[in-house]
Amino acid sequence: MAVERTFVASLVVLAALAVASTPAHGDGFILPDLPDIGRVDVVYHDVEIDARDGVVTTRVDQVFRNGTGRTLEGRYVFPVPPGAVVSSFLLWVDGEALEAKILGADEARSIYEDYVRRAVDPALLEYVGRSALSARIFPIRPGEERRIQIAYSELLSAEDGVYRYRYPLDPERLSARPLERVTIAVTVSTTAPLTTVYSPSHDLSVVRPDAQTAGGLYEATNVLPANDFLLYYAESTAAMGMTLFTHRAPDEAGFFLLVATPPDPASAAKPLPKDLVLVLDRSGSMSGEKIDQAKSALAFILRNLNPDDRFAVVWFNDFVEGFQTGLTAATPEAIERAVASVSLADATGGTNIDQVLRRSFALFEANDRPRFLVFLTDGEPTVGEQDPATIAERALAANTTSARLFAFGVGYNVNTVLLDQLAQENRGTTTYVLPGENLEIALSSFYRKIAAPVLAAPALTVEGVEVYDIYPRTLPDVFRGTQLLVLGRFRGEGSGRLVLSGQSTAGPVEYVLDAGFPAASVDAPFLPRLWAGRKIAHVLDQIRLYGESDELVNEVIALSKQYGIITPYTSFLVDDANLSAEEAADAVYRAAAPASGASAVQASSALKSLAGSETVQAPAESVRIVDDRAYFFRDGVWTDSMVAGDETIDVASYSDAYFALLRVVPWIGPHLAVGGAVIVRVGDLFVRIADEGLDTLPPDVEDALVAEVESAGG
Repeated sequence: MAVERTFVASLVVLAALAVASTPAHGDGFILPDLPDIGRVDVVYHDVEIDARDGVVTTRVDQVFRNGTGRTLEGRYVFPVPPGAVVSSFLLWVDGEALEAKILGADEARSIYEDYVRRAVDPALLEYVGRSALSARIFPIRPGEERRIQIAYSELLSAEDGVYRYRYPLDPERLSARPLERVTIAVTVSTTAPLTTVYSPSHDLSVVRPDAQTAGGLYEATNVLPANDFLLYYAESTAAMGMTLFTHRAPDEAGFFLLVATPPDPASAAKPLPKDLVLVLDRSGSMSGEKIDQAKSALAFILRNLNPDDRFAVVWFNDFVEGFQTGLTAATPEAIERAVASVSLADATGGTNIDQVLRRSFALFEANDRPRFLVFLTDGEPTVGEQDPATIAERALAANTTSARLFAFGVGYNVNTVLLDQLAQENRGTTTYVLPGENLEIALSSFYRKIAAPVLAAPALTVEGVEVYDIYPRTLPDVFRGTQLLVLGRFRGEGSGRLVLSGQSTAGPVEYVLDAGFPAASVDAPFLPRLWAGRKIAHVLDQIRLYGESDELVNEVIALSKQYGIITPYTSFLVDDANLSAEEAADAVYRAAAPASGASAVQASSALKSLAGSETVQAPAESVRIVDDRAYFFRDGVWTDSMVAGDETIDVASYSDAYFALLRVVPWIGPHLAVGGAVIVRVGDLFVRIADEGLDTLPPDVEDALVAEVESAGG
């Protein structure tokens, strides 16, 4: 099938999934005495997290509202994280402070199980095995609110310099309606220089005022819960902070994530001098606001060049103009001459992409500097060579110095396949500016990120274990104020040495991290899906740019089903597990669209989001994730994605056997909380929770389950 017809617009299915923000929801909840009457709403939920080295204080502020029209009475429950100490609890009603007490794990368990039986809702099983703070709630009349404030502290232990913090979040079924507001504010301070500050679960906006301090903020409105808030932070005395995360199930290949963080923005270290070529499309379609914004953005970039940078400005339509024979030193006089020249550019004529790229790449010289070509266009090629494949091939051949190409596509008329291929083959990225978006803001924001490179042409080598399937395939340059994420798989175990090398202002450099690659590790269950998202995005990009093959399509389907990441090929498989790859491809074919247009731009942007996201993407409505497992909703049952065959141990919902599972398989609670009907994998066995099944666990079944748990290490 032709790429233009089969794939581009169908990726719009992915767009809504890949760019969706990860919602959050507070952990405390009110259990009504009579669940059939209704539940209270959580109006807002604010969390403040203050981490000082390994001591973390968490302050929780929640407001509940009775929107049922009936007076409600019940119990407030807050599952306490293991090892945490509650320091304050405030709930005032009619001038009286309610008393709260800490329940042990067994007493809390009885409350959870009792509510699950009465409400016929497994949501609370998420918290079985955890102690809780509990208080009786006086009657809440219709429309009334209750505000609850809690503070607790916990001591985190650093492993290899890395602290791991989790704020528990409850299942979505415990809130009657979406929350009006959620905020998570984080302050981190360390004695040694702070390097990694990373949340794989939420889009945390991080600022670093100095070497030992960082602040982060997550905000959302009108949201439903999804997953716990995870935060990792690390300290190091090295010039380049390097943190390694691993995840590995027994007897399987492992996953790893390396986070490399350059020195803090306030560091006196000079950025690498860079060579920059700015290429502006001034064809007729750029007339009006677009050309004005583009010229303002170029003026901003020129006036923010570093003193040791060199630059050239090129603009084009039918022909290349504003052409320079070489790069110019970024002196104040040269910059102002360039700004004045750019201000005179008008928009007229066609679009000769082939010629301008070949001549612009020729301006670069082979040296130790980072080399960037910023290419801005709003259309497809209309003059000279117009075949996208030929243009991409010629551009790559002209790029003899391995410069990085950063493409900006403006509007919906750009050829996304051409721009994405140019960026991918020339080790850069693509950004699409949609109609109505401010081009000046997008371009100037991009330049702020690349203005100060601190490590050019980075490369990673790993000794001691075998690593493979590493993403991104080509490592991007590392800039001040950013961090580099490298994901991959590994085989073997034991000590490993990671060496990140590249070019700095001092010449060639190497940064070394000695770390362990364990035989089993469950501390970073987000890693498999984060890695799978990168690999799926890479394979989809290959299909979109170079055409389909059975091998690539089958690979996408297998990864998507295993890790619960819906793609154009697997969106048709969620409700029909028997749909073949060929039938799925035919379904995609029927949703065909060309390589340009709104759907093409949205699809390309979605892939970029999936490939570059630092957080695990929110699952689709028909997918739920527990630890490193994916559950698909099929035929009314939440089914483990790795279920093989039809042989299951059937257990009746909410029976004695059902609750016995919680004792026999200690980790199963969050998996049962996925839904009332579920198939859970326990080692090589599969347990099916349904309306009909075992009411009690026979000794042989219990022994078999215990054996599977023990063989898997718990």
